Amino acid sequence: MNPDIRAAAVHSAASKILRRVVPVFAVMMMCNQLNRSNIGYAQDRLEADLGIGAAAYGLGAGLFFITYMLCEVPSNLLMARFGAKIWLSRICVSWGIVSACTLFVQGPVSFYALRFLLGAAEAGFVPAVLYYFSTWLPNDYRGRANARYAVGALVAFSASGPLSGPLLGMDGVLGLHGWQWMFLMEGLLSVGVGVFAFFWLDSRIEDVTWLNRHEKAALTEAIATEEKAAVEKYGDGRASFLSVLRDPKIALFVFIYFATQMSIYANTFWLPSIVGDIPGTNAVTVGLLSSLPWLCAMVAMFGLARVGDRTGRRKPILVGQLLVAGTGTLVAALVSPWWALVWLCVAAMGFKSISPVFWPIVQRTVNPMTIGVAIAVINSVANLGGFVAPFGFGLVKEHTGSTQWALIALGCLSFVAAFACLWVRDRDVAEQEDAAPESRTEGIDPVQRDAAEPAR
Repeated sequence: MNPDIRAAAVHSAASKILRRVVPVFAVMMMCNQLNRSNIGYAQDRLEADLGIGAAAYGLGAGLFFITYMLCEVPSNLLMARFGAKIWLSRICVSWGIVSACTLFVQGPVSFYALRFLLGAAEAGFVPAVLYYFSTWLPNDYRGRANARYAVGALVAFSASGPLSGPLLGMDGVLGLHGWQWMFLMEGLLSVGVGVFAFFWLDSRIEDVTWLNRHEKAALTEAIATEEKAAVEKYGDGRASFLSVLRDPKIALFVFIYFATQMSIYANTFWLPSIVGDIPGTNAVTVGLLSSLPWLCAMVAMFGLARVGDRTGRRKPILVGQLLVAGTGTLVAALVSPWWALVWLCVAAMGFKSISPVFWPIVQRTVNPMTIGVAIAVINSVANLGGFVAPFGFGLVKEHTGSTQWALIALGCLSFVAAFACLWVRDRDVAEQEDAAPESRTEGIDPVQRDAAEPAR
């Protein structure tokens, strides 16, 4: 195939995937984050109605990530067996059912049990989506795909307050508490999205009917060429969970992403409580104000993902984001509640927009024969930050009456993660990988770059 025609066909196919497939994953991600984090808006009511205090709430919020980690790799392996269409849809329906069942919580023990089940139900979703992108899109498009998909989480965080507020206000309707209505309705939303995804998604490129044969051939060839180049560089050996985890490079990625997840879930589960310290706020205003950091992060995510795709210089962007996250979090711990909200907006622009830059670095660094296991290892182990952060914040608040010292520790951790990025060797990341200085022009369009490659 003529290089220009091939490049145009790859661009056309990738554009269709970005428009047709990625939005479905974004909606699924929105439901995912909504169902795992909506307990943040029910915290006060769970304490008043069921006696679930700050420490018990923090423990329950974090227990989710234990079963999430334990079930992550098995879930990913089953996805490879059954295909993305079936498995991703199953995951979405499962977590919706479990989330809806939270309306039956009677006390701390049943709260812990359902958080355990929710973690098992959601396990494998993020690695499955990332692996799906690695088999459907060339690397030049994955940053944008990750950003568009990850924006679902930001939409969930932004909309969860305005959505949960009215549901919490349904207290007494049909004899249910408002928090019961919230879990029921938001869980059923996920079930409906999962059923839709089953009829909309395809498992393989060759299965689709909305790409023509030239687009399918060019896209398959482009992905195969990238995989071949990576195999030649890293070898074609397969690896187990433990052998991948022992790889120092993977361990480094785990730590960096662990620090990121600590920031994300500390804010996910405790931001409403922090905002609630602002004088004069109520349930509605807390929900609205809590959406501001996520709206700011949404803007930053799209901009930085596009810069990373066009320039390939993702490592400096990653370091900068971690420094911004650390600075914003640290200052937020030291100022008044109103200014704390402003600086948490700054911090969110750092930590929440990391994913679209981080995962393409991993995908270009790791042996493609083990990329599925590597993604699962990094995501599952690093997500233990979702256990440590909310539980730690709960303990700190129970003993001090404030989250100030927890925020200070969180900010310092982001600085350490930024420093750790120095050990991600330049030759392993996208901006240095097998590219001569003249082979990458800042700002060049991916289509033009693809067309130019055969001439080198």
